[in-house]
Amino acid sequence: MINWLNTPITAPNAEFFALAQSRQAQLTKPLGALGELETLAMRVSAMQKTVHPAIEKVCVCIFASDHGIVAEGVSAFPQTVTVEMVKNFAAGGAAMNVLSRYLHADFEVVDVGLLKTLALETVRVDKTACGTANFLYHAAMTELELQHALTAGKTAVQRACEKKAHLFIGGEMGIGNTSSATAIACALLKQRTDILTGAGTGLDSQAIIHKSQVIQAALDKHRAVLTTPLAVLQTVGGFEIAALVGAYLFAAQQRLPVLVDGFIATVASLVAIKINPQAQAWFFYAHQSNEQGHAKVLAMLQVKPLLNLAMRLGEGSGALIAVPLLQMACRLQSQMATFAQAHITTT
Repeated sequence: MINWLNTPITAPNAEFFALAQSRQAQLTKPLGALGELETLAMRVSAMQKTVHPAIEKVCVCIFASDHGIVAEGVSAFPQTVTVEMVKNFAAGGAAMNVLSRYLHADFEVVDVGLLKTLALETVRVDKTACGTANFLYHAAMTELELQHALTAGKTAVQRACEKKAHLFIGGEMGIGNTSSATAIACALLKQRTDILTGAGTGLDSQAIIHKSQVIQAALDKHRAVLTTPLAVLQTVGGFEIAALVGAYLFAAQQRLPVLVDGFIATVASLVAIKINPQAQAWFFYAHQSNEQGHAKVLAMLQVKPLLNLAMRLGEGSGALIAVPLLQMACRLQSQMATFAQAHITTT
């Protein structure tokens, strides 16, 4: 049922990258004067097969789910906050709503695993189950549940493609999901939990130690089965993280650029890359968050984020903040005059 995960991914077009590079050399500025904005524009050119790239239609999807691991005291907030925040998204009062309105982005929230189903027209229900199991004792999800959550992400990207999106941003909401993300990253990168475990929703130092110990105990219990990226995701992941993985892989298959948010989204991209390394060419990384493990994961992926604003909100907020950089990079390449057009002699 998830054979689509292994669908080949086409690399961005090298010929158009070269054409965009040639155009950058002709624009009315010293070569390289716009720094990394030039590289961003060239990458989008290669993705869109044009020397006049555009990032105007942005689709944002927040996947929401609850986590059984919260029972172990790994979050500063109670589990009820997940549903309450989804209500806030639905009412338009969250940071993501404000930023999406500013960018005129298409915005949706998908319930992939809330404990309580909300009868709200503005919340799309594609529920896998009512929260994951407590992965300290059991696998977080069954194989069928994993398949459903991955497919929920794919379906969200299908909707974005139907809207002719230029860029996909996946967000997440789920109290306890930094614990899942940390467990996934530790398992895939062979890192100690004390190195990657952070404050999440605002834990103090002693609570972070406890959170790290819980994650380590879970990894020790399940170590024998943590042999593949999908097994790791099924055992210690979250439904919203799995949905992000599915979304990222399908977006890359559809040649749709992805702007990856903070720690949890970056860990989802790590899983996607472990499944199909070719996917990484379609990912931009928006920012380095203040969550302890994020810088380490970014470094191990060998990627440089666009921003570092000491954010740690998650939800996709850092990605939305970075969208104007991509937009300006594309507009500069597309709309600046060349030396010939401006009748400027360079010799």
